[in-house]
Amino acid sequence: MLRFSLGFGTPLLRWQRKPDGTEFTLSAIPIGGYVRMVDEREGAVAPADLPYAFNRQSLPVRFAIVAAGPVFNFLLAILLYWGVFMAGETGIRPVLGPVEAGTFAAEAGFEPEDEILAVDGDPTPTWGLAMGKIFERVMDEGVVQVEVKTSAGGRVLRTLSIPAHVLDAPEALGDRLGLQPWQPELAPVIERTEPGSPAERAGMKPGDLLLSADGETLRSWRQWVDIVRAHPGRMIGLVVERDGVHVSLEIRPDAVNGPNGQVGRIGAVARIPDSLRAAMEVEYRLGVISALGAAVERTGDYAWLSLKMIGRMLVGKATVDNLSGPISIAQYAGQSAKAGLAQFVKFLALISVSLGVLNLLPVPVLDGGHLMFYLIEAVKGGPLSERTQLLAQQVGLFILIALMALAFMLDIERLFS
Repeated sequence: MLRFSLGFGTPLLRWQRKPDGTEFTLSAIPIGGYVRMVDEREGAVAPADLPYAFNRQSLPVRFAIVAAGPVFNFLLAILLYWGVFMAGETGIRPVLGPVEAGTFAAEAGFEPEDEILAVDGDPTPTWGLAMGKIFERVMDEGVVQVEVKTSAGGRVLRTLSIPAHVLDAPEALGDRLGLQPWQPELAPVIERTEPGSPAERAGMKPGDLLLSADGETLRSWRQWVDIVRAHPGRMIGLVVERDGVHVSLEIRPDAVNGPNGQVGRIGAVARIPDSLRAAMEVEYRLGVISALGAAVERTGDYAWLSLKMIGRMLVGKATVDNLSGPISIAQYAGQSAKAGLAQFVKFLALISVSLGVLNLLPVPVLDGGHLMFYLIEAVKGGPLSERTQLLAQQVGLFILIALMALAFMLDIERLFS
């Protein structure tokens, strides 16, 4: 092996143990990586190294070498999920809050305080597991069976059915589903604000007690949420108590699309008493064997879901807004890191799955493109001409650069919108 690179493009850092050893590099474009092997097509090869030249290896060997990259992406994801499932994670019980009229949850008969027990027969002890499984099955089949325990204690099977035209815009599916976590009656006290949110811009601070909004006395967090949702893009006069002093603020909620039109959002989180948090939290942990099976299943499900999403975008049934570039990925990484180690590790596993799927696409310059060339070679009994392969790689490189540029522009648009 001549070079092992993390990232593509111009090498920024180089390290080589011996003059004739493998060169390890950190390159400018931090997406994936590559290896450069001894190959007569890349330059002169010493006679002693000719038996090891990549181009002289048999077709099965070349196929296995190229396939190793995506395969190890999936193996890394399995390893990370396996560790998370064995170590366990703490989540919130999947108990439903208000179910808005006109949403698919309302049409399916879901009611406030329903606790989701299983999705298509798979147990879902936490809110994250329940929502992840519901989205995964809905995107895959359009219909999902959800077993719930009602507030009266009975067990009921509810069926969520999503029309095909809604699945064409999966970015809006969350609001249309109408599944929200249960929120107890909380005092209107700020726990934290999201960076860059209307709450932060207005000067809200952790520990602020909200006293009134536009002259209306605030008695609960739910009351405040209802006021915010009813004022998208409109200024609200607010009085808060901070360190025993009344402070007047003005806040303009962002306007976001909801199932029944635009609603307001300010990016603030309520303070939850420790006793209530303990009552709603549940720990999810699996044994060694069952955790491995769950990790393999999770990796396979996400890989298949990624392929379906790519297929939908290619045929115009899903918008390119679903693409994420390096800026969005960095933001998601930061958010997952704030949510805890388990969430961050699961995010890394998801990125690894996505890279594995991307690398297997039959696009020249990607591993999938090389594998496609080898399959053609196996069928026709010989490789494509070097000219044909070079032309295909140039087209593939153009497609890849265009895709990266589109993802980057979408990132910039999200930042400014």
